[in-house]
Amino acid sequence: MTSLPQTSRNDFANTRWSVVMHQAANDSNTDHGALAELAQRFWYPVYAYVRRCGHAPDIARDITRNFVRQLSIQFDGGDQRPAPGHFRRFLLGELNVFLAGDWRASIAREDSAPLVPPADLEDRNLRDNSTAPSPEAAYQRSFAMEVLERALNKLRTEAHQGGHRDMFEALQRYLSREPVAGEYEAIAQRLRMRPMALAMALKRLRQRLRELAGRELADTVASPDDLAAEQAALFSILHDPPQRQ
Repeated sequence: MTSLPQTSRNDFANTRWSVVMHQAANDSNTDHGALAELAQRFWYPVYAYVRRCGHAPDIARDITRNFVRQLSIQFDGGDQRPAPGHFRRFLLGELNVFLAGDWRASIAREDSAPLVPPADLEDRNLRDNSTAPSPEAAYQRSFAMEVLERALNKLRTEAHQGGHRDMFEALQRYLSREPVAGEYEAIAQRLRMRPMALAMALKRLRQRLRELAGRELADTVASPDDLAAEQAALFSILHDPPQRQ
């Protein structure tokens, strides 16, 4: 996530967060799909924050599900409107408001069509946030990891659809680290490729991953400046994971 393709302000007119901000500015209650979709993309950082606040996994899942559901319908004629800024900050602010209120009542209410959180939230949280020193640190890292995971899944799909499944699976571990001596040669021999060709393929995969991560992140902001700031922030979060004191 060190660079992104060139973008202009026109490219941000229809990002999910731009649509939400436009509706807020125009007091529009006609289409809430953009905010609902964003909320449902980011189950994981919400769950990680709630877990780090001390809630057990089952309770954290219920809190997360009800918060995302409330956020998906929050602006149906209500007085609250999202303030200017990026979605990452907005989501955490709304979560804190939710937790400060009567969240137990929202869990107790029956829901005729409940949302279903992803099944792997706890596994991911244990993997990524075992040393998180605070709920906010867990949230920030999990938000960054969600952006990267979504981009990686799209990259995997592209590789498989393009007939490069074996190459992608062999190179995936090197998207975030350099091969050590001899690894290129061993993989190249297994795939019946030249090491130089394999190195070029890895370079292209890394570049494509940055592009896809940029697109994911762009949907959470409303301007190129905000995107650059978010990119820098998430890059820092991913490369300097917090350590428990």
